[in-house]
Formats: sequence, structure tokens, C-alpha cells
Amino acid sequence: MKTLEIIGFKRANLGKAQTKELRNESYVPGVLYGGTEQVHFYAPAILFRDLVYSPEVYEVDLNIEGTHHRAILQDVQFHPVNEMLLHVDFLQLDESKEVKIDVPVKFVGNSPGVMAGGKLVTKLRKLKIKALPANLPDYIEVNISELELGKSIKVSKIAKGDYEILTNSLAPVATVTIPRALKSAQTEEARGGKK
Repeated sequence: MKTLEIIGFKRANLGKAQTKELRNESYVPGVLYGGTEQVHFYAPAILFRDLVYSPEVYEVDLNIEGTHHRAILQDVQFHPVNEMLLHVDFLQLDESKEVKIDVPVKFVGNSPGVMAGGKLVTKLRKLKIKALPANLPDYIEVNISELELGKSIKVSKIAKGDYEILTNSLAPVATVTIPRALKSAQTEEARGGKK
């Protein structure tokens, strides 16, 4: 898993006024939990760009005034109108405790349905998994080499790893749709065969 460093500073006051002031100065307030105590901090908004606006999953080296914490991003809050980053929650990693996290899906192989003119439609871009920190993958591979026209691949068909997939096993990850032109050609063939 890739690592990203975020440098932050402890917060002395947790009131609304100070939080608003921090946001006006382009800082993002956050909290780190899962350790012996919660740590309230703030960090420059620019440091969250790669972490928040990327489909990838990162282990975060949270450097709060010289104290390093291994963590993962748990929750992000955005302003409903201007999409400004308002707050971040981090979970401290403990090698002996499993964590739940959303991991991106990566498709591998060539779908016969796509080669026959179909379109691959992604239904799930991420899967929720549970694993020990050492077993957290960067992504989960989904093999689509047997995906025919009009068919779907479900979560239950994904190869297992050193993690437990928590996403519903009946949920489709990807489907190969039949384009309208191909449907009408198949319909014409079917009609032509009946004459």
C-alpha cells in the first residue's frame, strides 16, 4: 500500500469560531481515533489533494507536531454547495486489529462480450473489505475474461485474498451491455431465421 505523509498541528480550541477561522486560512480540521486517545489536529488543505481526490488507497503517515501515527482515511466531509473540504477522520492502524476500508477495483483480461461489440459498464468502483493492516491491498483485481454480452460479474466471483469482502456477494461489479445497433441486428437475424 502506498504511503502519504500529512503534517498537522494539534488543536487547542475545538469551538466553532476557531474551526471557521482555520478553514478561512485554508486548513482542514481533523481527528485521529483508534489509539489510546483521540487526537484533534489541523493540516493545510493542499496536503489532502492526493489522498481525497484520488481513487487510490493510501496508508497515511500522520505527522502531528513530530509524533508519527500510521493511519487510514475513514471519513471526509465536504461543504454541500462549494465542495470545500470541511473535516477529515483518520483511524490509527494497529497491526493486531482488522480495519474496514473501501478499495478500488481493477479490471484485468479481455471480455469476449466487449470484443463482440458490447460496452463494459462499471457498477462498483470500490469494494468494502476487512483485513489486518499488513494485508490491505492497493486494489482488487476482477477478471473479466469470461464476461459475455449481456452478462454480469458479481462480487461472489472475485478471487479471494488475505481479506474479507464485506460488499454484498450478489452485487454486480461490471456488466457488458448490448448496444442498440447490435440488439436490432440480432432481432433482424432472429426474424430472418423464422421466414
